[in-house]
Amino acid sequence: MSTVGIFGGTFDPIHTGHLITAQAVRELRRLDKIIFIPAYISPHKTDIPTLSPRHRLEMVKLAIKNISYFNFSDIEIKAANTSYTIETLKVLKEKHTKIELIIGYDNILNFSTWKDPDEILKLAKLVVLNRKLSTEPKEMDRFYSSAIFVDTPTIEISSSEIRERVYNNLPINFLVPEEVQKYIYHFNLYKEK
Repeated sequence: MSTVGIFGGTFDPIHTGHLITAQAVRELRRLDKIIFIPAYISPHKTDIPTLSPRHRLEMVKLAIKNISYFNFSDIEIKAANTSYTIETLKVLKEKHTKIELIIGYDNILNFSTWKDPDEILKLAKLVVLNRKLSTEPKEMDRFYSSAIFVDTPTIEISSSEIRERVYNNLPINFLVPEEVQKYIYHFNLYKEK
């Protein structure tokens, strides 16, 4: 019976930090695969404009294409609507018996605001990146208490920084995989504010 990790996000663009983190989680949690799932529209980022879903998905494909334990799903992009984790997990549960949902530390602090958080926990284990003890909440809710915290490498790369660098004609070597960098330049992405 295989166990998969679900790593969702905007991935605008996917970067080296995402890949290093995903690999670390896979090793620490002994997962068979990590599935990257670009959101069509993140419910927590509805006011932030993003690159077209097609471009973001293509960059994910390029970033992971030669890594056997990474995979991708276009389930949320095909749905062409606001991407709710609970809906995605319901579909994935039909194919995978054991699912671990990978989220950032900031997301566990507002997990109670997600759509159907109790139902999410019935379908998947909650795995949280980089436990920051200095910012632990005074009161830990049941979601925080039920989460599994993993100590992954802290990679100080952000998608917004990459977009800004491209816009300002600065190099993005080493911040994104080479194939992703070529894709960004080929399609002249992130050149407009």
